[in-house]
Amino acid sequence: MSHHLPDTKIPAPCIVNTGIIVNKLDIRRLLNDLGRVHYIYTQDNKLLSEGDGDVMEVFTNPSRSTLVANNALYLNVASFDYLELKQSPQQETYFDLMQEQMCLRLIPLSTTLQERRDSELRRNRQFNCTAIEAMMDQILAARWDAEIDDDCCDSF
Repeated sequence: MSHHLPDTKIPAPCIVNTGIIVNKLDIRRLLNDLGRVHYIYTQDNKLLSEGDGDVMEVFTNPSRSTLVANNALYLNVASFDYLELKQSPQQETYFDLMQEQMCLRLIPLSTTLQERRDSELRRNRQFNCTAIEAMMDQILAARWDAEIDDDCCDSF
């Protein structure tokens, strides 16, 4: 005997200021426009690290790490099981990135659109510099290869 469930469509969730988000794309969308944040890193409710920094990159890659160093945060959504969206008593939204007994709390410090644009501009400049450096490395390596080839051919 076969059991059939009615063909029903469940609407996508609507989360406003509080809730749990498990979809990695939704988590990336939430974190992507963060600029400057105060972060609190805890494990088993014990404070391990705390500070301020700029969210430089938000990505999803199971083989890369989330990195927090030198006032910069590189957030890998794959490092976390879910994001819990919460509000402070002052009605300010913050983000708890959860993985087992570990929590990386992000409290936005920049909230104005201009601050977010400035942060995006800094990220783009850094990306452009990194891309230019990589291209220059490739050009120099190709040139050295060509010079080595020329030297080898000249000796025959």
